[in-house]
Amino acid sequence: MKRSQLWTGLIAPLVAYSGILTAIYVNRSWWRLTDNAISDLGKLGLPHNWLLNVPLVVTAVLAIYYALGVLNMARNRIEKAGIWVFIAGFVFLALIGIFPEGTSPHYYVSWGFFLTAGFGLLIAGVGMGLSRDRKMLYFTVVLFVLAWILAIWAMRTFKGVAIPEFIGALAITVWHYVILFKVKRG
Repeated sequence: MKRSQLWTGLIAPLVAYSGILTAIYVNRSWWRLTDNAISDLGKLGLPHNWLLNVPLVVTAVLAIYYALGVLNMARNRIEKAGIWVFIAGFVFLALIGIFPEGTSPHYYVSWGFFLTAGFGLLIAGVGMGLSRDRKMLYFTVVLFVLAWILAIWAMRTFKGVAIPEFIGALAITVWHYVILFKVKRG
């Protein structure tokens, strides 16, 4: 993997979370973690919607570049397929910023991100297990199941979907960084 891909892998989530947290701060007068979606911060007509949407697109581009480096290191077809699905998740992340809340494709691209990135990491983790990396397989399965359980609980508990979205995003981020540091140790 190229050194530039390692660096983009390191900073991609930081760009996303910086944008999200900045957008939350700017919109703190009306936005609530328990009542809203993260996407509410980037909806059409909101004066500072770019604070969320631009970082999501930038993050997606950085993450795709990084994931292509991970793809080159994949050891079997299952792992490669999972990484391709994971990459598709980041395409959907870019589309969330391009088609913000208030546009007709937004709902679908938002679900597309969480489903494809989540199942992509699961498939890649299974592929890693098939290549005898049992620790990564077990870690991935536990992370995936735990994130789904917590997200479903949060969806049933709170009016808004920001908490389940953060749960999903944090699970994706944790898996991403585990892979990054695994690659770096090499």
